[in-house]
Amino acid sequence: MTGTMVEMDEGSGFCFGVVNAIVKAEEELTKGETLYCLGDIVHNSREVERLKQLGLITINHDQFKELHNAKVLLRAHGEPPETYETARKNNIEIIDATCPVVLRLQKRIKQEQPNTQTENSQTVIYGKEGHAEVLGLVGQTGGKAIVIENMDEMNKLDFNKSIRLYSQTTKPLVGFAAIIEEIKKRISPEATFEYYDTICRQVANRIPNIRQFAAAHELIFFVSGKKSSNGKMLFDECRNINPNSHLIESKQDIDDSLLENAGSIGVCGATSTPKWLMEEVYTYIQLKASSQF
Repeated sequence: MTGTMVEMDEGSGFCFGVVNAIVKAEEELTKGETLYCLGDIVHNSREVERLKQLGLITINHDQFKELHNAKVLLRAHGEPPETYETARKNNIEIIDATCPVVLRLQKRIKQEQPNTQTENSQTVIYGKEGHAEVLGLVGQTGGKAIVIENMDEMNKLDFNKSIRLYSQTTKPLVGFAAIIEEIKKRISPEATFEYYDTICRQVANRIPNIRQFAAAHELIFFVSGKKSSNGKMLFDECRNINPNSHLIESKQDIDDSLLENAGSIGVCGATSTPKWLMEEVYTYIQLKASSQF
């Protein structure tokens, strides 16, 4: 393995929304008060564990409903209106770390909802059913929005009714474009179709960058939590460009035999992957590269 070049992708790592949520959590924890987080602050078990060691207590929605007179952080994904109502009733202080991009989208859907959700119209969200952000978006419509993620789910829509389409902020642009074209083909001439590109460009721009990075190396280690939707999407992009790409959660997942004949190795990750975790992987490979393998 002598002479192997190892590079870490500087463009990988937390997006602004996640950085903001973690900074807010750390600031609150330094005050020494009990702080709860509604759901995993980020879809990365190692980062969740790090913050747990600092005192952050992760709870689910059922536990949240039982809390009173407490302080709770809302992560970047955002929450539906019911969460804020529960907080008001139970005297819960909210530390709101909802990503500004998500917050704008929530407000837009809520403002436009009274004009669109009639018997002859549908609010549609291109996103992953059950994803935290999507639950928050659907909540703005009183649970009436229809969620679709791919062409197989198009039968959920009534093409005789008007459609207003939005997107989960972290979905790929190419998938959104494909959904738009399919709706255009199938919608009735009597119905209207409006769509809004609400995809975060900081996340969307990762795709061309990660493709370029994957193409520049013989071997790729993509560091990501298994629960990260963004991680799965970006890893698929890596693997499409470079079949010798491997998804790992930490350095412990590395198969050392893969390192033996690699001339160049790239380390990259998702928007939910902390830089320190990628650096651990990078350092581990560098040490292997400098030793006699």
